[in-house]
Amino acid sequence: MEDAYARSVSEVLEFFAVDPSKGLSDFQVAEHARLYGKNVLPQEQSTPFWKLVLKQFDDLLVKILIAAAIVSFLLALANGETGLSAFLEPSVILMILAANAAVGVITETNAEKALEELRAYQADVATVLRNGCFSILPATDLVPGDIVEVSVGCKIPADMRMIEMLSDQLRVDQAILTGESCSVEKELAITSVTNAVYQDKTNILFSGTVVVAGRARAVVVGVGSNTAMGSIRDSMMKTEDEVTPLKKKLDEFGTFLAKVIAGICVLVWVVNIGHFRDPAHGGFLQGAIHYFKIAVALAVAAIPEGLPAVVTTCLALGTKRMARLNAVVRSLPSVETLGCTTVICSDKTGTLTTNMMSVSKICVLDSVSHSPLAAEYNVSGTTYAPEGFIFDSTGVQLEIPAQFHCLLHIAMCSALCNESVIQYNPEKRGYEKIGESTEVALRVLAEKIGLPGFDSMPSALNMLSKHERASYCNHYWEDQFKKVSVLEFSCERKMMSVLCSRKQIDIMFSKGAPESILPKCTSVLCNDDGLTIPLTSNIRAELESKFHSFAGKETLRCLALALKRMPTGQQALSLDDENDLTFIGLVGMLDPPREEVKNAIVSCMTAGIRVIVVTGDNKITAESLCRKIGAFDHLDDFVGLSYTASEFEELSAMQKTLALQRMTLFTRVEPSHKRILVEALQHQNEVVAMTGDGVNDAPALKKADIGIAMGSGTAVAKSAADMVLADDNFATIVAAVAEGRAIYNNTKQFIRYMISSNIGEVVCIFVAALLGIPDTLVPVQLLWVNLVTDGLPATAIGFNKQDSDVMKAKPRKVNEAFVTGWLFFRYLVIGVYVGIATVAGFVWWFVYSDNGPKLPYTELMKFDSCTTRETNYPCSVFSDRHPSTVAMTVLVVVEMFNALNNLSENQSLFVIPPWSNLWLVGSIVLTMLLHVLILYVQPLSVLFSVTPLTWTEWTVVFYLSFPVIIIDEILKFFSRNSSGMRLNYRFRRVDLLPKREVRDK
Repeated sequence: MEDAYARSVSEVLEFFAVDPSKGLSDFQVAEHARLYGKNVLPQEQSTPFWKLVLKQFDDLLVKILIAAAIVSFLLALANGETGLSAFLEPSVILMILAANAAVGVITETNAEKALEELRAYQADVATVLRNGCFSILPATDLVPGDIVEVSVGCKIPADMRMIEMLSDQLRVDQAILTGESCSVEKELAITSVTNAVYQDKTNILFSGTVVVAGRARAVVVGVGSNTAMGSIRDSMMKTEDEVTPLKKKLDEFGTFLAKVIAGICVLVWVVNIGHFRDPAHGGFLQGAIHYFKIAVALAVAAIPEGLPAVVTTCLALGTKRMARLNAVVRSLPSVETLGCTTVICSDKTGTLTTNMMSVSKICVLDSVSHSPLAAEYNVSGTTYAPEGFIFDSTGVQLEIPAQFHCLLHIAMCSALCNESVIQYNPEKRGYEKIGESTEVALRVLAEKIGLPGFDSMPSALNMLSKHERASYCNHYWEDQFKKVSVLEFSCERKMMSVLCSRKQIDIMFSKGAPESILPKCTSVLCNDDGLTIPLTSNIRAELESKFHSFAGKETLRCLALALKRMPTGQQALSLDDENDLTFIGLVGMLDPPREEVKNAIVSCMTAGIRVIVVTGDNKITAESLCRKIGAFDHLDDFVGLSYTASEFEELSAMQKTLALQRMTLFTRVEPSHKRILVEALQHQNEVVAMTGDGVNDAPALKKADIGIAMGSGTAVAKSAADMVLADDNFATIVAAVAEGRAIYNNTKQFIRYMISSNIGEVVCIFVAALLGIPDTLVPVQLLWVNLVTDGLPATAIGFNKQDSDVMKAKPRKVNEAFVTGWLFFRYLVIGVYVGIATVAGFVWWFVYSDNGPKLPYTELMKFDSCTTRETNYPCSVFSDRHPSTVAMTVLVVVEMFNALNNLSENQSLFVIPPWSNLWLVGSIVLTMLLHVLILYVQPLSVLFSVTPLTWTEWTVVFYLSFPVIIIDEILKFFSRNSSGMRLNYRFRRVDLLPKREVRDK
């Protein structure tokens, strides 16, 4: 029954044909179970482990690597290779892929836990009326029409319509559904609101919420999937994980790479068709196979085998840095996604605010001799910690607040007319509450006011342990006064009273809504001299004016406090006693904004990131908060910028599109609205970060490009999110965005480094094949260069320091390519030089080296016919390991210099020197040590087909390698100046690396 909230009690009972005094019969239970199903959330089949594993290999770049591994292995066997040499290359490639697959499987397994943890919020048992008798049954046995009784502490077992109140009031904590910290008062009356949201349905008890006060009976109207919890579960099921921008770019890069590799392999093979019949090959077919092997070697050179591992490593490093910022990353790719976030949809309660109700203002009657009559005090401190001060209207701090009569009596009333508890939790190193937020705020206020009669107040309190300090002043007043009788709060009276006795003096303290307390007051306590005077119409008017100012303009939640001298020996309170009260004061409280949020909002604006505050709270309160945090200082009003969920739904499609482009505040929302907001923003090509903490937020967190859960939130929200804020702080999100941008910049740098290095390897093999000289490098040497000499510096580039202006740039567009035209041209130039320098080292040994044969260059080009003609040198010289060792060493050293080029995209090494990233310097040193190791240690040198080099050969290697620094410095100079910009414009239209075709934002 979907509209039970809009039906009367009798209509609902009639719909289910149930007698509220007897409940359902056994026959009706069976019939309703058949019609409506069981009260369980359906078990969703988890993805089989083998499918999760296979899914990790469903990537073009990974498939290319697997194909390369298989072909390398088959060619090794075709050449008669056995043992380690045959398996080395394919084994290393497959080991890398297996490691990446393991990370992916773990991530996806964690994501599926969100649905399982949703079940933890379902009640286990329920007190049910059936066949005229109450019994405790498993909650799973409930059916629509069952009459259920609930009381304090009960978890609601299904969605139910209230039918009978068994206490003065019933309050329910709906935080897991609405995100709002205050409990909701339930009633029997029909809800007549159009497009009612959860907060409006005050006659419905929602599955999974908890009763915090009162006792009542209700009829079940929804079970299983047809509950509020069930709709959240269904929404999560429909939500598909969004592909991150980095994943999209890597997929595009893989597609591009596949085309390039295929083109190069075919080109090399075609270019050498004329050499197929060379006598050295022993026939046309054998020649075709020989050049196919060269083409495959080229493919191996083109594939950055270490790319997946380096990307994973760089993102992992980012997660460690974020953990230090209190941002715990659950999904590695989301680290980078933060860098291109354009919109942050932030929850209000607990993220922008402390989620700790605290008193911020006090109003008392100063004295009738003063003008104005009323005095205002400001209260500092925004948490449950007993830390804060009282300031007068001029901003002067009160040394001993308890010396002021009204403040002293406010402290007494706050401590005694109260049923909450504050305690210090040593594990969390913070103060925690038990009870209603408003009552806890009064407890904290009593601690800030302190105690009278001590000259050393309040410094004496600071000498107590934190556990003792939590409620020291409250306990003092509770010890001084004995509670005799209590009149509980009721929704009709909107007030609470407690009768206390001290030294034969009986006093009744009352607190409640100002509109309820003030009319019952006939006198007022003066703060200045402690006299009690009649409450005249002028004084009443001024106090009411202050109340309206607090509640209206400042949107504070107000409570009025009063007292009454009672006859000695009275043992009980009646409603008649709550008259002729003496007004003590008015307190205004709020869930205060976090102090650091204002600067964080400014940082977002500077960085081009829009913040949309999303809350279940009412519009006026939320708008007031937004003004307090300074998020919207630049706005005169909220017209066209602030919408309630129902207002937004009433807009036309075009109006919604325009509203989304300007929206800054979205109020009175429920789970479906959050998800709709995320989807609508994504359709406008925004990269959306969504924060949340409740079960209700899980679908939106899962749908967003990056879901951010609060550390204090529910397990469901954390499981559905990509990142968890340990400190629940919005400012942490901004710090994480800056880190995400820095990670993306570093990711671009190492991918560009690997591209330029791999272009060098391709050019090396291609030029060698084109010139008809022997193979410059063997596949195992290429693998060594790709994995070790590429991998270590590429990983270290991830440690490049964050640019100082990283949060001054606008968010990058989702369709921005890793390497645009001008950049690709730059790295093509570098890559061509790397390749030519490598071939030059190879040729130098044959033609010029004192240790070489000093052959004429034409002889080197005829190497394949050496055995068929007479020569004055042995043909075995072409099998010497020196030339390929020189070429391989040139390739390694030139790539180390190229790594230094990537400390910055455009800044010179004179501006950002190598020692700015000591990790990179260390990786270069380690790489060179490993390379020297394979040259000079016997088993390794045989495995990699290399040999020790002489000092002269090392000198030539350095001369051939160092110019790469000079070339890149020239290219960086052009990039920093207008000529580079013009080239960039020229290349912009046809990027050599693909882009995602989406609308430019």
